[in-house]
Parts: sequence; C-alpha cells; structure tokens
Amino acid sequence: MQIVRDYQFVPPAARGASAAIGNFDGVHLGHQAVIDIAREKGQEIGAPLGVVTFEPHPREYFAPDAPPFRLMNARARAHRLETLGVDILHELNFNAALSALTPEEFARRVLKEGLGLSHAVVGRDFRFGRGRAGTAEDLARLGRDLGFAVTIADLVALPEIGEVSSTAIRKALSEGRPRDAARMLGHWHRIEGKVIGGDQRGRQLGFPTANMSIDGLHPPRFGIYAVKAEVLEGPHKGEYGGAASIGLRPTFGGDHPNLETYLFDFEGDLYGMPLSVALVEYLRPEEKFDSLEALSRQIEEDCTRAREILADV
Repeated sequence: MQIVRDYQFVPPAARGASAAIGNFDGVHLGHQAVIDIAREKGQEIGAPLGVVTFEPHPREYFAPDAPPFRLMNARARAHRLETLGVDILHELNFNAALSALTPEEFARRVLKEGLGLSHAVVGRDFRFGRGRAGTAEDLARLGRDLGFAVTIADLVALPEIGEVSSTAIRKALSEGRPRDAARMLGHWHRIEGKVIGGDQRGRQLGFPTANMSIDGLHPPRFGIYAVKAEVLEGPHKGEYGGAASIGLRPTFGGDHPNLETYLFDFEGDLYGMPLSVALVEYLRPEEKFDSLEALSRQIEEDCTRAREILADV
C-alpha cells in the first residue's frame, strides 16, 4: 500500500483513485461499507482503491487537551486498511492551512487538483471544510461541477445494537464489552504499538509481560482480558493467545495506565517489536492484592479462564 501525506505533492501513479473519505477511526463496519463501494466503483472504471483520511485526527487538532478518544493510532489504521486491500492511503497532514479551506476549496484544491480522484465515496453524515460547513450532498454537487463522481453511502446498523459508530464502539469498550465492540468493528478491537521496558514484576511472578503504552487512545475498561496477540515483525512473528491487564496496577501503586500482555507458551525477547493485542473478553476488574502470592494465584486463574475462552474463538 502506498502512503501519501501531502496533497500538493502526489506521484502520478497515486492519482486517479476511487477513494473513500473520512477519519476511519476503528475502521468499523460502516467504514468498511464505504470502502467496499469505493472498491466496486473503482473496478468499474479501472481505478485503484484509495482512502483519504487525516492525521492528526481533526478532533485532536482542534482540542489537543481533550481526553484521549482514538480507537487506533495512525499505524494501526494503516495496517488495517492495508489488510482490506487499499492500494493508496492519502493520509493528509491536518494543519491550519487544510482546516481553513472552505468546502469548495477542499473539493477543488485537494480532491480534484491535488489527488485527482476519479470517484469519491462518503457516509451520509460526512462533513468537510472550514467549520464543518460542507455536507455529503454539497460534495456530490461540487463533484458534478469539478468532474468527479460522488457516492453517498447509507449508515450501517446492527440488530440489538443500532447504528454503528466510533462513539458506540467507545461506549462498549468503556463498559467492558469487547465482543459488542467487535460486532460493530467487524474484527477484534486491537491495540497496536511497540513493546516497551517495564518494571519486570511480571517476570518475578513467573508471568513475564509485554508492556505497551495506551497514550493517546481511548482507554477500555480497566481490568483483565483474554486476548489474541500478534507479533508483527521479527523472529517471533506470529499469533499467540494470552491474558492482558489494562490499567494502573493498583497492587504496586501505579499512576499511569498501560497494557501488559502475558503470551501463552512463548519464550523470547520482544522489546522494541511491534505487537497487536486484540481484546476478546473482559474477565474481571483491577484489584489490589495483599501479597504477591495472592496476586500470582489470581493470575494463574485468569490465565486458565483465558485459555478456555480462547479455545472457542
């Protein structure tokens, strides 16, 4: 997958895509429906499949001090889009200049002149341009005037859940419902990042963990999870079952949340390696233990339960 970050410097081979446009936080079923339409329209005219998105997320740009809300970082989003067969990712730098463009200027300068889109696909709730003034219908009108086609996709809803949205997925994760989040995502919710150094307490307890930061991400409900982990690179590349803790480690007085994952039947060094951890089921809340022995016994019970759960998924 080719990644382009500046609409003013686009290689000729990266122009002319049939592209889905949006933030694609989580790349959920609604996003996938938009991408599928872009794929179909591209196949009809022989155009590559593209995605137009923004980094940082516009919400981060306008409210940098707001609580973290993203379901995935840019690397995880790109990884997911690549697995969906996207040919060209236009990950545009969202800055003062881009945010100041009117809807008309965005359509003409960015989509037509910069990216040379052949077809654009957006969700019915799509907004764009300065002050989010432009609607999906506005883009369709501008596309007709500028010479590129626009398709407006209906929103996706699921029985017993309702409309699929990043907001609904965040709510499910906050409440410890990763399976409901997965239904809306169309895949397990994953936290991706590089393994960082920890305090080695897990190793001392007989359960060495791969530690990852969750800074900048919407925090799922703190507690213990059954997980499926994938080492993305290196000599240990592959998939593993595991149990993970998200939170503050109250037994040790932690004050900064992170993700610690114990991989079943694994031996090796993962420091610095990219790891993708999928949340499968919430097991229990965080708990402060009176002794390391009590904590170790509980971890053993968590791992046994996680193995049983993962055997059925």
